[in-house]
Amino acid sequence: MVFFYSLPPAPAFRMEGSVMMMQRKLRLRSRGDFSRIYKAGRSFANSQFVVYWMKRTETERFRAGVSVSRKLGGAVVRNRMRRVVKELIRLNADKIADRTDFIVIVRRPALEMKTKDLEKSLLHALRKAGLLHGAPADRAAGRRSGEKPGGDRRPQGRPQV
Repeated sequence: MVFFYSLPPAPAFRMEGSVMMMQRKLRLRSRGDFSRIYKAGRSFANSQFVVYWMKRTETERFRAGVSVSRKLGGAVVRNRMRRVVKELIRLNADKIADRTDFIVIVRRPALEMKTKDLEKSLLHALRKAGLLHGAPADRAAGRRSGEKPGGDRRPQGRPQV
């Protein structure tokens, strides 16, 4: 059995540069940036994404990085998810707060979701983290990485007996 595929028609216009990519200045690229955010940043997670973020004064706009673990699949699957999430960030860039660096980690349930549902879930995670314009941070999302609920409440002095 032979299948014939027809190519889609060429676009009527051509834009300069890469249309489907986030601008270079909006991307986190260095290992040091990722490590700094993982260690000193705050985090929020839902079932599809984990968002680590840190406020910055040096940058005008936000910068974003996307991470997809090898546990989720081969290179094709990982790169597709990375492209989809970066495109969702690019399309919603006007809603994301400035002067913030953040990393989005994709979890396994995101692989079976449609793009529209992924967008809703990503915006939910960013809203709960307080990274959208006009969205206050959720109290639970304000913790540092690895910090337990309740913050740094250690008893002062000797314990009462």
